[in-house]
Amino acid sequence: MTETADLTETAAGATPAPGGRVTFVGAGPGAADLLTLRGARVISEADVVIWASSLVHPDVLAHARADAEIIDSAGLPLEGVRDVYRRAARDGLAVARIHSGDPALWGAVQEQLEVCAALGLATAIVPGVSSFTAAAAAVQRELTIPEVAQSVILTRLGGGKTPMPAGEEIAGFARHGTTMALFLSAARSGQLQDELTDGGYPPDTPCVVAYRVSWPDELIVRCALADLAATVRAHKLWKHTLVLVGPALAAGGTRSHLYHPGHFHGFRKAERTARVALRAHDRTLDRTLDRPWEAGEQPA
Repeated sequence: MTETADLTETAAGATPAPGGRVTFVGAGPGAADLLTLRGARVISEADVVIWASSLVHPDVLAHARADAEIIDSAGLPLEGVRDVYRRAARDGLAVARIHSGDPALWGAVQEQLEVCAALGLATAIVPGVSSFTAAAAAVQRELTIPEVAQSVILTRLGGGKTPMPAGEEIAGFARHGTTMALFLSAARSGQLQDELTDGGYPPDTPCVVAYRVSWPDELIVRCALADLAATVRAHKLWKHTLVLVGPALAAGGTRSHLYHPGHFHGFRKAERTARVALRAHDRTLDRTLDRPWEAGEQPA
């Protein structure tokens, strides 16, 4: 019997008990106090808590009820977790499925949502703090510096266990020259460095290598792109390691329009002299970057 047929038969063969629900909870980067209040509440109310000991810090289990069933999914395939969801549908159980970081990023959530839908289970997702924002916080850097980088690309190196779609190569993304957060790539740091360089990042582009951000054994190292592979290898990093790269990691000296006295919005009027100066600055920047600027245009 195929997987699809099995799910259909389960959904059609029995009416789910009232109250059956699976809530996917983003556990954040590791520290238990970076779990959201909503996430902690969902865990505390769950009859069953599923977590992966290979990815999630055990401290988050402190929020679970003393009588809750705790299941470690580190050794389970999807089919093993599905059996728990089937039981939740049958018995009306509330399940908290804890994922590392944010469930929207490499969380394998979609396939579980499809399983729950076939079983007639209600679902919800509680977002979590991603490790890339936790890494930026640890080094006290903003990833979107005005006039330097206004975009962040989240991706991973191709060639791993899960194939990358066509057109999502590191070198192609690197051509944008903005901030990149690279997950699941430290095990092949040499290839990562080569592809970032081939894409156009200069050798002196700043990088941050972050291992287990916010865990007790956290390690964060700064280096230039030219030293990225050597740095990763020197510290013997391959799992639980994130790489940030881009000029914003060492930039400064600019300011946003939002808090400039020459900028106006619905809650504040612009100061006339500062407004003239800000518009002159924008014209100069546009000419430097060879961008068209039209009279009357309101820069963001």
